[in-house]
Amino acid sequence: MGKSDRKKPLKQADAKAGRKAASKAGSRTELNGRSRNGARPAGKGTMAKPTKARGSIVLPDGYRPSENEPFMNERHRLYFRNKLVGWKEEIVRQNRETRQVLHEDSAQHADLADRATSETDRALELRARDRQRKLIAKIDAALSRIQEGTYGYCEETGEPIGLKRLDARPIATLSLEAQERHERREKVFRED
Repeated sequence: MGKSDRKKPLKQADAKAGRKAASKAGSRTELNGRSRNGARPAGKGTMAKPTKARGSIVLPDGYRPSENEPFMNERHRLYFRNKLVGWKEEIVRQNRETRQVLHEDSAQHADLADRATSETDRALELRARDRQRKLIAKIDAALSRIQEGTYGYCEETGEPIGLKRLDARPIATLSLEAQERHERREKVFRED
């Protein structure tokens, strides 16, 4: 069992706790991202109601996009923007931690087996971080599409992607049907 294997459960628990705290603290962010809370603080025994500040909208705690609302309205865009920004911040934090751990673990090992294990762990970690670097580029592209007003619509057909798919995969650019067609074409070309 390598060093990175021992640290994963702790990191996952920390990440889960961080997401819970972030969702409680960050659920009332404005669309422009400049203010953390547009609502007035609630007094004792009262709940703060979501309010609309000048030019921005505030999401209530626990808000989830609904099929009953107009597709990609301001609330939807804000919800997905917050989700994407939180995901990106988590990836950047993990990358920083990985860099620090890799820097600290650069010790020389006397035993060849220990050194090989350490090098394998390091290579796997670097490969995972490279995938996450590419994921950050996709997240940035999705944030740009939110700004442009094209987020949530299939790049191939122009049809709405669907809230459930976007909630599961916020960087999706194709509708489910278009993605299936794409994967079938890809499979056909691979077999040739």
